[in-house]
Amino acid sequence: MQAQQALTDIQFLLTEVLQAPAQWQALAPFADTDGELAAQVLDEAAKFVDNAVAPLQRVGDEVGCRFDAGAVITPPGFRDAYQAFWQGGWPALACAPEDGGQGLPAVLECVLFEWLAGANHGWTMAPGLLHGAYECIKHHASDDLKAQYLEKVATGEWLATMCLTEAHAGSDLGLVRTRGVPQPDGSARVNGSKIFISGGEHDLTDNIVHLVLARLPDAPAGTKGLSLFLVPKVLQDGTRNAVVCERIEEKMGLHGSPTCVMRFDDATGWLVGEPNKGLAAMFVMMNAARLHVGLQGIGLLEAAWQKASAYAAERRQMRAPGAKDTSLIQDHPAIRRALQTQRAWIDGGRVLAYHTALQLDVAKHSTDAGERAAAQRWCALVTPVLKAALTTEGFQGASACLQVFGGHGYVREWGIEQIVRDVRVAMIYEGTNEIQAIDLLVRKVLADGGQSLATLLTTLPGAAPSPAASARRHALVEITQTLAIAAQSDPELPYWVADDYLRAVALVLLDWAWGQISAASQEEPRWTAPAQALTQWVLPEFDMRAAILRQRIAQAFESLPKKAATA
Repeated sequence: MQAQQALTDIQFLLTEVLQAPAQWQALAPFADTDGELAAQVLDEAAKFVDNAVAPLQRVGDEVGCRFDAGAVITPPGFRDAYQAFWQGGWPALACAPEDGGQGLPAVLECVLFEWLAGANHGWTMAPGLLHGAYECIKHHASDDLKAQYLEKVATGEWLATMCLTEAHAGSDLGLVRTRGVPQPDGSARVNGSKIFISGGEHDLTDNIVHLVLARLPDAPAGTKGLSLFLVPKVLQDGTRNAVVCERIEEKMGLHGSPTCVMRFDDATGWLVGEPNKGLAAMFVMMNAARLHVGLQGIGLLEAAWQKASAYAAERRQMRAPGAKDTSLIQDHPAIRRALQTQRAWIDGGRVLAYHTALQLDVAKHSTDAGERAAAQRWCALVTPVLKAALTTEGFQGASACLQVFGGHGYVREWGIEQIVRDVRVAMIYEGTNEIQAIDLLVRKVLADGGQSLATLLTTLPGAAPSPAASARRHALVEITQTLAIAAQSDPELPYWVADDYLRAVALVLLDWAWGQISAASQEEPRWTAPAQALTQWVLPEFDMRAAILRQRIAQAFESLPKKAATA
């Protein structure tokens, strides 16, 4: 991916569609951050991504990480690029100045990490958790831990991990067995094993800060008995902690990122936050990570689209309808449909993700309680939608872009097959997309009978919806209401239809995003083709999802007399 190729479009979405400078300048911490400063930051960020990170994409995949007796050696160039990254201040864009950060709006950091993922997903995995780890330590760690670790993590001088998963537990964190035993000096001895730890060991930085979910000796069973511990690779006196990388996984993609099996053998750690409330502290990290994973889907889809679009502009095959001679394949309707459909997802997905980043700052810094509540509602409901929908489209859309190449796309030379392999994992980590759908429907929407979602849909900002968009919003509210009623008698129902429900919500939000783009672009040619693709090839899926939901809800109602009679 070439970040500078995407820069003009992103500037338009931020300044003209979302009016982002006015939004963040209304918040005290960003009052002096005008559009010109933001443009300069993004311009320099694009140059760094294109010149320092993108050239390492292929070597990261072909050479990969090497495991040697507990040590991990990253691909050639990775360490130098990372050292330039943190010393240039890039990890600290959105961190507070008092913590070594630059105090810029979160949306600028989101754009940067979208570009990084599209340019080199494997390399970007290393700093991908930094901001979440920073927020976790800042809001939950003791003053002593903050003094030792906060600035190092904020600036990216030290990288961080999130150690949740265990081999027997998978996504069921209630089964975690790792233990943390308090010591008289206030530390803890942490014992256990974790799997799927991105960047658990590497040579990019001199220290790694592990945030580990574990149980205190007297902890209750399940997720209510989980505590969070900070366990560094290197202790303050310079000695190596008892943290061991046992191996790195052989993976389908992301060869430039070491996915580690980690063992903690009486490792020294310190409690972060309150005992038995580790998930609450960890969720600060996870929610930030989920927005960034959604943006990985966008960044990698943009990278695939750039390759496919360039190829389609050069490759001649057959005659397009109405042509007299062989045509560029970009002139064939099937190729135009594929490319324009992916642009509809990329551009609309960016509006949703950037608006979410803006709302994160509103929720944190606004002095208006109503604004904070509305922003928190948006982030709670939309974050799982973005994570699931944008990563699904990242994979499916990248596959569609590979199709543009024909047989050439399946061979390594063109680079598109690496994107398809790399992006697939985004549908799995940070909570599988199925878990995101359950989180949305069961925990967020049905918890209040659908009232929060209905409020969000009726208060979407910007231009008035078209009649078709308005009809889809009303249909979604009606489906939500009947689903909430049916679920009271059929507890399994929401779990059967959660994926369909999330897709329906995603399509309604994507339609809103394109309404804002169309209002701002005033039918400029650049934006009309993907807008038409949205209407013709994307939004009809809503009717299919609505039909599936209504059919399953009707089946639940039909079964009620039988269940009552059986009872």
